[in-house]
Amino acid sequence: MIVSTSETIAGKTITRTLGLVRGNTIRARHLGRDILAGLRGMVGGEISEYTKMMAESREQAIDRMLEEARTLGANAVVSVKFMTSMVMSGAAEILCYGTAVILEDE
Repeated sequence: MIVSTSETIAGKTITRTLGLVRGNTIRARHLGRDILAGLRGMVGGEISEYTKMMAESREQAIDRMLEEARTLGANAVVSVKFMTSMVMSGAAEILCYGTAVILEDE
C-alpha cells in the first residue's frame, strides 16, 4: 500500500476517494524509563528510551490506519498527517490520519 503525505502520487491517478482513515494509540510513561530519562537529562543528550517509545507508537498508529484503509478496499492513503496530544499527565495520544483512495496508473 502506498502511503504519502502529499495529495498526489507521481504517475498515478486517484480514481476513487474512500474517505478518512485513522489509527491511534495512547502510551503512558514507564517508571523505569522515567528514571533513565531523568539521569540522561542531567548529563544531556538524546533520551533514547522516549525516542524508541514514540517511534513504536507512530508505527502502531500507522498500522492501525492502514488496517482501516484495507477494510475499505484502498490501495493507498494520501495526505497523511500525525498529531500528538496529552490526554493526562504522563500519557499521550499519537494519531495518524489520511484519505484512503484507489490509485491507478496514468
